[in-house]
Amino acid sequence: MAKAKKKKTNGGNAVGLAIFVTVMLLIAFGLLVIFRKPETPTKAKKYFTYPTEYEEYVIKYSKEYDIDPRYIFAVIRTESSFIETAESEVGARGLMQIMPDAFDWIKFRLNDDRDITFDDMFEPEYNIQYGTYMLSYLYDQFGSYELASAAYHQGMNAVQGWIDDGTIDPEHFSVNENLDAMPSDLTRDYIYKVMKAFDKYKDNSELEAEIKNE
Repeated sequence: MAKAKKKKTNGGNAVGLAIFVTVMLLIAFGLLVIFRKPETPTKAKKYFTYPTEYEEYVIKYSKEYDIDPRYIFAVIRTESSFIETAESEVGARGLMQIMPDAFDWIKFRLNDDRDITFDDMFEPEYNIQYGTYMLSYLYDQFGSYELASAAYHQGMNAVQGWIDDGTIDPEHFSVNENLDAMPSDLTRDYIYKVMKAFDKYKDNSELEAEIKNE
């Protein structure tokens, strides 16, 4: 008696189909990753790497003390990365890293009779007001954002001394011209970081619109 033939099942075909579908999905996903547009990471880099927090205070006091608010954002980013509770090893505090002696000097220059102490430099508005005033004063004193940055980092007397002894020519000193003349490596690096951040903030069209609308 001949044996009855076994009925073929569709199990093998189903497994093969599942494998085929999985492979095609992986290929499609790979193509999507390869050819996707780069707008999202570009936007993230532009607007998240260079934040504009505390915009109300930055624009307010920049207008009051007549200095570019985008420069103030650049200094805040370089000094504290927008961390309002930042405190350095040497005692500088807040968003713009105000030192105790700088606090006393600014408070005197502003004739500020409010009950503000150095502890209040952790408060964003006070810190931004004081730091913005000081940068405006330094810009008027030295005539460039590069030298204002140098003085903010190293001190007014140091920068004036370098100018007086001919180490730095204020007429020919910028990120693109004679930056290597800066005798302090740390200050030279600080200037470079601030000015590059300043350029990034200048490219932020949304911030530009906010400044014009104020």
